[in-house]
Amino acid sequence: MKIRDLLQEKLDEKEISALKTGFDTVGSIAIIEIPPGLVKKEGLIAEALMKIHHNITTVAKKVGIHSGEFRLQKLKVIAGKKTKETEYKENNVRLLLNVEKVYFSPRLSTERKRISDLVKRGESVLVMFSGCGPYVCVIAKNTQAREVYGIEINPIAHRYAEKNIALNKIINAKVFLGDVRKVVPRLKKRFDRVLMPLPKSAEDFLGVALKVIKKKGIVHFYDFEHEDDLPGKAVEKIEKACRKARKKFKVVGWRKCGMYGPRKYRAVVDFRVL
Repeated sequence: MKIRDLLQEKLDEKEISALKTGFDTVGSIAIIEIPPGLVKKEGLIAEALMKIHHNITTVAKKVGIHSGEFRLQKLKVIAGKKTKETEYKENNVRLLLNVEKVYFSPRLSTERKRISDLVKRGESVLVMFSGCGPYVCVIAKNTQAREVYGIEINPIAHRYAEKNIALNKIINAKVFLGDVRKVVPRLKKRFDRVLMPLPKSAEDFLGVALKVIKKKGIVHFYDFEHEDDLPGKAVEKIEKACRKARKKFKVVGWRKCGMYGPRKYRAVVDFRVL
């Protein structure tokens, strides 16, 4: 049964038309959008969602957009258990997180799998902006990487990353709390692969990545761009940073990683430093 069918007798035709049926599921929590005209019916909508999807025990609605240094989104629980913490499973790992206090996208599960499939035996991998550790854990658990380092500035996300490394019994990963620009130089290490999953302003950190990437190493640069500008604008940002660092590069691939607005996409450009 679809949610519109279940609500057919409780909402009028205009309300049914306005109903948004798409939602994100993180573990046992469903995150939905409630249009302004349906706020008084949000409880009915949430209860209907839980009737159809028995794995969902909490429904939270979005309040505002992702904002602030940590790119967090305010959420309000409107049905089920009054919790914002859950355990999420993907790619052979388990991840604990608070969906309101940690930036996390279940939509990047396929991308995390793609990256882990690229990692070769013995690689040293750096994950900038590592959050609660999804990339760190997926790579460390599913590859023969020698070591995986993660850096995160949000202290709550960092604590969850530490818990998730322990939860998955990972022994080849370390996570560090702080600003990437300050932490990376203290590591005194160079890496075979650097991930930059911060689409909004990752270009500001390209210089940091280029300082620690090994010769012939790969950088995965994430960016938000309009469909018409892909991959051109992202490549221009890479070119500018490489020119400043006096390094040559070669794009080895790019792909869209999900839509975030009309004809606007999160995209990743994979490039090799020559």
